[in-house]
Amino acid sequence: MNRLAEKLKLIFVPFLIIGVCTVVVYTFLNWLIIVRLQLFAPKEAIVNIWIPFFIPFIPVFIWLKPRIKLLKLKRKRGDAYYGYQMFASFAIAIPLLVAQSWMVSASGTLSNLDNIKQIETQNQSKYYTLKNFYIDKNHIGIQSSFDVSGKHNNDFNMHLFVALPILENKEDTLNSVCFAWIGKEYKKQVSNKLDEREKEKIFQEFARESQNDFNQQDFSRFVYLDRIGNTDAGDGFKAAIKNDLKYNSLHSDVFLAVNEPFKNHNGSKFAWMFGAFGIGAVVWFLFLLFAKFDEGATEQLISGVAPKKSDMKEIFSFFLPREGFYITAIIMDLNILIFLVMVFSGLGFMSFKSDDLLVWGANFKPLTTNGEWWRLLTSTFLHGGFIHLFANMYGLLFVGIFLEPRLGRTWYAIIYVTTGIIASIASLYLHDATVSIGASGAIFGLYGVFLALLLTNIFPKDFSKTFLSSTLIFIGYNLIMGFAGSGIDNAAHIGGMVSGFILGLILSPQLKRDAEELALEHPVEKRTKDITTNEE
Repeated sequence: MNRLAEKLKLIFVPFLIIGVCTVVVYTFLNWLIIVRLQLFAPKEAIVNIWIPFFIPFIPVFIWLKPRIKLLKLKRKRGDAYYGYQMFASFAIAIPLLVAQSWMVSASGTLSNLDNIKQIETQNQSKYYTLKNFYIDKNHIGIQSSFDVSGKHNNDFNMHLFVALPILENKEDTLNSVCFAWIGKEYKKQVSNKLDEREKEKIFQEFARESQNDFNQQDFSRFVYLDRIGNTDAGDGFKAAIKNDLKYNSLHSDVFLAVNEPFKNHNGSKFAWMFGAFGIGAVVWFLFLLFAKFDEGATEQLISGVAPKKSDMKEIFSFFLPREGFYITAIIMDLNILIFLVMVFSGLGFMSFKSDDLLVWGANFKPLTTNGEWWRLLTSTFLHGGFIHLFANMYGLLFVGIFLEPRLGRTWYAIIYVTTGIIASIASLYLHDATVSIGASGAIFGLYGVFLALLLTNIFPKDFSKTFLSSTLIFIGYNLIMGFAGSGIDNAAHIGGMVSGFILGLILSPQLKRDAEELALEHPVEKRTKDITTNEE
């Protein structure tokens, strides 16, 4: 227990303060802006799951990381400091996630209705009891939906959304007006590696099973109704309502029928929130208990000496155009900006639907070849979700650091756009009805150029030996995953890589001459510049 009091003061207490402030402030802002004032209506998964999951990393990185570095940690495997940061972030994220679930359910009031028509005259609520009603099971709306999930899109998900009209009484079936609906979702997950005929066979069986379950259920047995918000399921139910041929819905309010006492709707979320934070705090304390202080770093912090290097500035520098890293930064910023606009438009976060991607400019043969040739370019700036974007931007960052200084801004930009378009054309050639998006075709084009320059000795020999194997592994791994049927567009990858490799071979003689001329003019300065550029 070396200097335990100082550990508590300098590291443990700041962790508690950061954790409590993050949970309280974010939960309050979520309640005020989204629930209370309803200033805008983003996807619930974004504000209640994904932002709470990632946002603790920011205060931990800014305020807690410098204090974690006061510890003397061994680095046998990986970066122990990074592991401490990750744990602290997760220890805050878990109670923050629980807090959002508790806040949404706790802030919802229960309104009592005599009949469903009164929903028009009352202030909107999340929960309702209903005295007189009739559920019309004979005139329902149905919508089927499919998506992929999991690592490398290994899972294929089938959904059936069923919307049942809520009427005041059976006589209202003679009318064509419906004020609200009950939603029921059926879903099934299978391997995405199955061929289309197998998927179709499984879906037909899934539809029959869902029909049998629907026929046996009594949807009039419920205690209260729970309003479905802006979720992917909500979008599915709205589509189902539009498919109902009998009723003209004045509202698209859809509810889940809950058959349990309303007093149980919060469950034990409040206790779980404190319990999760408490468990995280205890484990964090144990982490600190057995770690020793770095005396020099501790004295610097106590004396107020700031560290020379700012990690935050280093991270943000990757998004700022600068000499030798100009076009790469702009491309990254454009991809991220478009992704964020799509997220805040309510289209999703971890994944987007194919229909939405088509609206935004995805590559799709029936549309592209019908005169919408601009999709060959716009599709290269779209991504299927956060993981897709992150993987592509990481790959772009790696190759851009080394390749852009060697090619120069103009050729780098021309190659990126050209190989991206060629990759889109290759995807059209091999796929008749596939929605294709992503910067990976253009990025593979850059890797093709990079590979050509490595093989033609444009880079120093030691550099080429080091990065040739890693580049081949990167290319080979992605191509193998594509051939394994993981939802990766190998046609675009191969088209981009081959075209990039050819362009690299064409440019390599001129690049070699330019390098030799510059080395003759400024031999010492040039070698120094090469070393600096390669290390960055």
